[in-house]
Amino acid sequence: MRALGQQVADLLPEGGELDDLLERTASSGQIYTCELQLAQSESIGQEYVLDCRASLLGAPIDGATRLLEMTDVTQRTRINRENALISQHGTGRQMIRQLAHEIKNPLGGLRGAAQLLARQLDSDDLKEYTSVIISEADRLASLVDTLLGPGGPPNKQATNIHELLDHVARLTAAEYGERVVIDRNYDPGLPLLALDRDLVIQALLNLVKNAVAAMPAGGRLLLRTRAANNFMIGETRHRAVASIEIEDNGSGIARDLQASIFYPLVTNRVDGTGLGLPVAQEIVSRHAGLIEFESRPGRTVFFVRLPISGDGSG
Repeated sequence: MRALGQQVADLLPEGGELDDLLERTASSGQIYTCELQLAQSESIGQEYVLDCRASLLGAPIDGATRLLEMTDVTQRTRINRENALISQHGTGRQMIRQLAHEIKNPLGGLRGAAQLLARQLDSDDLKEYTSVIISEADRLASLVDTLLGPGGPPNKQATNIHELLDHVARLTAAEYGERVVIDRNYDPGLPLLALDRDLVIQALLNLVKNAVAAMPAGGRLLLRTRAANNFMIGETRHRAVASIEIEDNGSGIARDLQASIFYPLVTNRVDGTGLGLPVAQEIVSRHAGLIEFESRPGRTVFFVRLPISGDGSG
């Protein structure tokens, strides 16, 4: 209703796809469509995704010659993205398990052979080579274990998520100092959640480290919590979920990576392993939750959605 009586130019961003859409319609007389993303602003309370359809009017109305029809598809787009993330996580987990099987068996044989060979060697110089083989085999085995994620069921206990966020904030401040300014915006009404404290701290740390890496010259990190009612995660509707949001004002995620960042070993950082996000998604998935994100230059937000049970224990 806030848009009634206002000029389209005052509500929508200047230039870009929408102007091109209207110009092509005016010059050719054809009907054109596009998808438009509206960033959050003072005039627009939240981010929206709109399907836009431009056509010529049969006759001018109050000087207007074109008709612009906009349909809000934000919810549909969010559900599609969420389903894609769930599918991506399942595919990534299957890839990891297949990869682990193919790597760990020969690694064990390689390490054992190097140990046997070392016992037969008299030269310390030659033994140094077998030590390198054993060390590298152990490193690769550790990498595979990291890819597989933590084993066993989560040790869930009633947990105050804000205490975990404060702990992560202290660790981040100790590591990065004044380079990163950390703000907090908590919903005091969130109940305790049934969480594995150590696992969730690891997931949050992975997300925070990714956020800091996107701000190499320093920046601002916002830790925010909210409650959302009647929320779908995959095919399950939850009466309430906790949304833990980690926002940074860094460079954003490259558009060509956004569809695959939760796959293992996907990264655009020289020093990155591409494991932080898949491991975080696996941990949250084991709590029946999901990690989603929005990203553009200057604002990236990761949303950790965790179900809230009706008994006050998460």
